[in-house]
Amino acid sequence: MSRRRPNILMLCTDQQRYDSLGITGAKAAITPHLDRLAAEGALFSNTYVQNPICSPSRASLFTGQYVRNHGLWANGVSMPSHKKMFTRALADAGYDCGMIGKQHLSACEGWQTEARLDDGYRVFDWAHDPIHRSWQNAYHQWLRREHPAVYKGLFPDEGDPANAGAGNKAKGATPADTVPVEAHFTHWVAERAIDFIETDRGEDEPFFLIANFFDPHHPFGAPQAYRDRIDDTLVDPPHIRDGELASKPKVQSEYSKKSYAGAVPGFHDYTPEEIHELRANFHAMVAFIDDEVGRIMAALEASGLAEDTLVVFTSDHGEMLGDHGILLKGPMLYDACTRVPLILRWPGHVPAGTVVDDLVQWIDLPATYLDVASCPQMPTCQGASLMPLVTGAAEDWRDFALCEYRDSGHGAHPPVMTTMLRHGDWKLVIWHGDPAVNREREGELYNLAADPHEFVNLYDDPAFAAERTRLKERLVDVIAATEDRSAPRLSRW
Repeated sequence: MSRRRPNILMLCTDQQRYDSLGITGAKAAITPHLDRLAAEGALFSNTYVQNPICSPSRASLFTGQYVRNHGLWANGVSMPSHKKMFTRALADAGYDCGMIGKQHLSACEGWQTEARLDDGYRVFDWAHDPIHRSWQNAYHQWLRREHPAVYKGLFPDEGDPANAGAGNKAKGATPADTVPVEAHFTHWVAERAIDFIETDRGEDEPFFLIANFFDPHHPFGAPQAYRDRIDDTLVDPPHIRDGELASKPKVQSEYSKKSYAGAVPGFHDYTPEEIHELRANFHAMVAFIDDEVGRIMAALEASGLAEDTLVVFTSDHGEMLGDHGILLKGPMLYDACTRVPLILRWPGHVPAGTVVDDLVQWIDLPATYLDVASCPQMPTCQGASLMPLVTGAAEDWRDFALCEYRDSGHGAHPPVMTTMLRHGDWKLVIWHGDPAVNREREGELYNLAADPHEFVNLYDDPAFAAERTRLKERLVDVIAATEDRSAPRLSRW
């Protein structure tokens, strides 16, 4: 067992739900490398993000705080500059820090360049996504140099992408999704991660590297070679029960018709065949990521660093994929959107084959990184290190997970705000009303042991009124417990 402070390699995808790996039950998944990573380390079966939208969720990761405390409450909002990031803490403690791919902690719509924060990175290879036209897009710089014909095909006039349906409004794969494997964003992220491991890291100091894949974020598509690998007979249909939305909050029916508060196509705009293809492409995108993770792990092994590196695989939030007749993400706090994969591998420190069923949260990751790096914890971090859970030494681990949506995606009119409490086998979701928003207060209540797909909303069922009251009271106490009270008390008065 090494006494050296470990390297930390974080492999992060975008919009990948928990049940998308072979090891987590996806029949159509082709994920041998990720399944092996879990078999060699710890798989966390109940990991919840603090918001189902990219920027607020990522801000919770980097600060270790709940959404209401870090202030980045929606996409398009920039994280306050005074917030300390765990990467800055690692850099101050002597870690060589790098970031590849999507960061999304500042507004960057259109051609904007994401504002650089006090992040501690020596390497900052930022690329919001494959078609973002900022001059800072490191993927585009690489594509111009290594694959100029592909770049010219995607951006023939150095302006907007050639595919008019690019991004949110595309119902299927776009040209940027189906470029040759060797020119794809997913491949580029792995190439740069391998470069960092092999030649670009500091030789005399441990490193932290976060490699951010954009997939399996929509639009859903992958190079044809990966789509061809997916067995259509194994692609499950969406989890839908006829008429179920009649017993759910009204906004869900609106999102079923049009996604993103009416801005983009919704489930009703797709044929059953198109929904099947969308789900098959999702698995193709994950299979592609899996191969690239395999390449990164092979480079880590070849460099002799595997024994001294904590490898973490996870995602910033999930994806509805047609479950409940809804696509993409938004104010819905189903497990499809809020529960993500989490794997930790560190030979000699994380016992192989460990499965952790405790409720854990994304805010626990920065606390874990600082713990294994022997760094002081950030006073503002609200998470706890996961290491005691994997070693069996945890005592009094929290028994809840909290997720807060504050009109965090495409803005709705009037705004939508939801709060989720997972406690034991129960999940409570409050759809807020006056004075938070000018909407009717509604709710959801699920017994996940009896109803894992969250079909039956028990919120208004008189037989479960006592359970609803208990969880509401618990939520009030959780809200009080998770306020940011990190400021020191200097005296009695």
